[in-house]
Amino acid sequence: MRETHQTFTSTARRFHWWTVAFVAVLVPVGIYMNYRGNVLGIFDEVTNTLYSAHKLVGFTLLWIIVARLGYRLVRGAPPDEPTLEPWQKVVSKLNHWGMYILLLTVPLLGWFGVQLYPALDVFGLFSLPALVSPDQATAERVFAIHKTLALVLVGLIAVHVGAALYHYFVRKDGVLQRMIPSLARRDRS
Repeated sequence: MRETHQTFTSTARRFHWWTVAFVAVLVPVGIYMNYRGNVLGIFDEVTNTLYSAHKLVGFTLLWIIVARLGYRLVRGAPPDEPTLEPWQKVVSKLNHWGMYILLLTVPLLGWFGVQLYPALDVFGLFSLPALVSPDQATAERVFAIHKTLALVLVGLIAVHVGAALYHYFVRKDGVLQRMIPSLARRDRS
């Protein structure tokens, strides 16, 4: 019989899966809009829509991450899975906090970049707030850092997902069940 594993709260799990959904939209849209605009030089209505969607989803994700971090700092997380080796706990914490830092930094850089460019318009309906004066040369550097850190974030996410799957399929411990409690029920049958 498997031991009962402590799970994240339902609120923490919602924040996690909202983040997954937003990043799953942002990354491919970001890659495709960059390809259309900066590689192919196509700046049409489709490209503008992609840029607007990327800005809106990224700006929304920024505030979800702020709320998620606030919740995490106040509520904490369940204790580590008891089967984890000490080195796995360290790597896990480094990976998680690296993702949190990048989930804040990447959208902040995107927002900063669109302020500097300036390209604050979203679908012709409203503009994102501007806190700095335009400077296109600096905007280009900010966007390059934004892109690089987004790719680093994708790498950390790949490590995170790979580790979760390793724990579920190979180690058969309760790591993944902490975020998907229904998997624990299936294991007991």
